[in-house]
Amino acid sequence: MPPNHQFEYLPLILREHGPARFPQSVRQEDAITAANRNNRSSHTGNLQTSVTSASERWKTNQKDRAAHGLPSIESGIPLLLKIDTSLEIDDLRKYFEFEIVSEQEDGYVIVASEDVDLTIFQNKVSDFVGGIRGSSSVAKIHEVREDLTQQERLNLILTDSLIELWPTINDDSSYIVDVSVTCIGNWVVPPKPKRNPRWKDETWARKENTWSNERLEAYEKWDNLKDERMLGIHQIIDHYEAEILSNYDNTDEEALELPDSFTLRVEISGKGLKDLVFSYPYIFEVAEPDDIETPQQIERELKEISAQLDIQPPDTSAPTVCIIDSGIQENHIWLEPAIDDVSSRCFLPNVPTNEVADFVRPSGHGTRVAGAVLYGETVPKSGIVNLDTWIQNARVLDNNCGMPEKMLPAAVFNKIVKQYHLGKRQTRIFNHSINADAPCRNRHMSTWATTIDMLCNNYDVLVIQSSGNLRKTREAPRLGVSEHIANGRNYPDYLNENACRVANPAQSFQALTVGSIAYGAIEIEGWRSMAPETGHPSAFSRCGLGIWGAIKPEVVEYGGDFLFTESDPPDVDTPSVGRDVYPELIRSTMYGGPAFDSDEVGTSYAAPKVTRIAARLQSLLPEESCLLYRALIVQSARWPDWTSQLSRENQTEILRRLGYGIPDMARATSNTEYRTTFITHKERVLGPSDCHIYQVPIPSELRRPGDDYDIRIDVTLSYAASPRRTRRSPRGYLATWLDWISNRRGESIEAFLTRALKSDDDPSQEGAGTIGWTIESRSNWGQLPDVRRNVGTIQKDWAVVKSNALPDDFCIAVRGHQGWSRDPDTVASYTLAVSFEILGQEIPIYEPLLTAVVELESQVESETEVEVEIEG
Repeated sequence: MPPNHQFEYLPLILREHGPARFPQSVRQEDAITAANRNNRSSHTGNLQTSVTSASERWKTNQKDRAAHGLPSIESGIPLLLKIDTSLEIDDLRKYFEFEIVSEQEDGYVIVASEDVDLTIFQNKVSDFVGGIRGSSSVAKIHEVREDLTQQERLNLILTDSLIELWPTINDDSSYIVDVSVTCIGNWVVPPKPKRNPRWKDETWARKENTWSNERLEAYEKWDNLKDERMLGIHQIIDHYEAEILSNYDNTDEEALELPDSFTLRVEISGKGLKDLVFSYPYIFEVAEPDDIETPQQIERELKEISAQLDIQPPDTSAPTVCIIDSGIQENHIWLEPAIDDVSSRCFLPNVPTNEVADFVRPSGHGTRVAGAVLYGETVPKSGIVNLDTWIQNARVLDNNCGMPEKMLPAAVFNKIVKQYHLGKRQTRIFNHSINADAPCRNRHMSTWATTIDMLCNNYDVLVIQSSGNLRKTREAPRLGVSEHIANGRNYPDYLNENACRVANPAQSFQALTVGSIAYGAIEIEGWRSMAPETGHPSAFSRCGLGIWGAIKPEVVEYGGDFLFTESDPPDVDTPSVGRDVYPELIRSTMYGGPAFDSDEVGTSYAAPKVTRIAARLQSLLPEESCLLYRALIVQSARWPDWTSQLSRENQTEILRRLGYGIPDMARATSNTEYRTTFITHKERVLGPSDCHIYQVPIPSELRRPGDDYDIRIDVTLSYAASPRRTRRSPRGYLATWLDWISNRRGESIEAFLTRALKSDDDPSQEGAGTIGWTIESRSNWGQLPDVRRNVGTIQKDWAVVKSNALPDDFCIAVRGHQGWSRDPDTVASYTLAVSFEILGQEIPIYEPLLTAVVELESQVESETEVEVEIEG
């Protein structure tokens, strides 16, 4: 008799929620802070000397500017502080009324003070000498740096390439730079009042109304401050007759968002650039524009092709994928039935909006990407093909597959996502096979990447992002693969180099970043593939870790490989003899040639294969959050079999290169008798210090003492929160950040609840150690050294457990932590997936788990009804 189910996803049961209990850590006081506290007069003298000098120097500079006819600078002395890293950065605002321009590494913070005499800070320093209450934080300000030449500040706000260029900048030459300006101010949203039981309803309503008005007033002040900063920087730019090519702020007009910064792409003289950087105190980053590029391969000989196909268009309600790329050959035989041509648009400046074709020689780029979304690995050659996804065409790359300098990528990406998501089809999935031609920067999240994070958080969209490609050959400092090998860095070791790090905006926390793997080994006509076998990283695929140690790319797909010769230096290329290890792709026939072929490689073509899985998930789960689609894709990913023979240290390298592995359409979209996935339906929300606990009951027949089956457990948390660009840590970047913990071996649900939730009870020591997670939340806890699972917004871990060692109940606690926001209403949205798979398929597990979860669901509902009756 067939089962009365279709192997649906099973629900994760929310068993408890409440305030989270966090382990108490004993932190030893910083030695410098202790010395400052013990020798207050000396520390005070040093600080007062430094701030007096800074104040006088600033006043002198303003007089000199006026004398030379330069535009005045709004009050705001830039200061470089060295602080105790245990000091809450917000205390600088709270106690000293400093505005935080940007948080740096190793305890450095750039701040600005509107008080040109630094009176408030001077008073606090004086109070510290006298031991007056409220001044203890002065001990944690180790130095006000005497940065007379501003070289230290330059090192913190200029990118490495600009630091190198800075001494040679010519006053009369023209430069294009992206200037990022903070506009946080030194105020915050006041704490939301807590109701006193003795208050009357009118009293509570009045206090709530007062708080709401104060909150709106704070947001209005932030908005006004942004306008003031924009005007102030305009005065300097206009003085030097510079041109603002593009501007972008991190505000979403559709939602109440804090405009923490804005970015201007400016063309300005060297003299003006130096004055702007030295004089304007609220700049936290100056960068050269990214060189947007997706390399094209050698033009092939023209040949004709005919196809006997019956391609049926998608259903009207089918998912839609927006391809942000170089345009698409929309009348292509394999693509035309799926093109939503009404929405096609070109976003290039000075180009007609209806010029949406793929003009990239020799055979297109966006056209290939669109084909990979529709068909995956193999282009169908005959028969009836029923398409299940609509394709939208947003052209942003020119005929050379580049983006004009006048286009700020963040601004155009923001415009596209809003236009298509808020349009008729309410597009939720975006393929973005575009990267800068350089590794991402590690100081601040870029404007481009932050925009992706902001839009994913605000609109619940999913961005599938390529990790970026290394070139076949290139001169220093950004060496190509040929040069790496010639310099003794062989495949795959050169992928560890900083220059081979994922390219902007692949470091985005919310984007699902995709790297590339090879199809297999080949040796033919003097050419040999880099990869020794199937599933090894492609020679060109940029790798992680990402910014702040986040696991990037999260997944990989097949994108081909480079071939090389044994010459010195080696030739590195994609010759036609290697087509067996290149992906089969749709080609644009605008300039002739076949309609499909295996003649190009790249992460650009790996990414859309993951997009294809996302679209299938949307068709199966149309009402669910994109956070769940992302979670299920990552949940389905596995490393290739060859990695199991490697040492733990080498497996850490695999995590850098392959992320969590190769996603699988079947694992992501279905269950079997031997594999069961539990999910949270609809996205959940958590605020700081909140905790949700989920319970998966393990049936006794899966835990029999005599059985010794291998059970693989996968857990993936996928969440989103509001970002802030000016911070330089994963905790400070997000308004609220989340992590998860599980129960230990032998730890009951009751003991786990006590350990995870804050209560008067002492946590139990019940349990015999951890489940045995591969990565863990600390770099020295898991099986893989030097990595952590809880840095980014997609947090996966897995373990293989003997069936007789499974707990009675498997429990997961999702915990909220305070990030940059002090707004009590700030929350993070999340989804959670948990999978069990019996690797040897000795016994079926789906039916027993289904029965157990139905029983638990009924039990929890009964308990809830009893609680409601008691309260009533």
